[in-house]
Amino acid sequence: MTAREEIVERLAELATAIDARDWTAVAAAFLPDAHGYSRDGVEAIVRQMRDHLDGCGPTQHLLGNHRVAVDGDTARSLTYARVHHVGAGPMAGRFFECMGEYDDRWVRTPGGWRLSSRTFDMRIVLGDFAVLRPA
Repeated sequence: MTAREEIVERLAELATAIDARDWTAVAAAFLPDAHGYSRDGVEAIVRQMRDHLDGCGPTQHLLGNHRVAVDGDTARSLTYARVHHVGAGPMAGRFFECMGEYDDRWVRTPGGWRLSSRTFDMRIVLGDFAVLRPA
């Protein structure tokens, strides 16, 4: 696979891991000192994600319009995302959906491409943000 193909595959793996709540796989996608979701360090990044998703019902991250620029052992990808969250427990029957763009920075490691930075620019928001909650 080309570096671009590897990064697009990593993006799909990460989206699948998030939807499966496979926090070990999510953590493995990031460098230990990564910055993401307004947090520093992989543990804080995963904690932030869990605080939003552990009390939420099923989710689906759909990705597309991948633009990947590789420069040696670093890369940047810009990826459209449409993310649907189903409410659970007291939020059953509600939903939260957001659409936007991931801006990811990557580093090639001996184990493959890993994220050094991730931001998500939410451009469209539908439903009830309170669907996102800790367990």
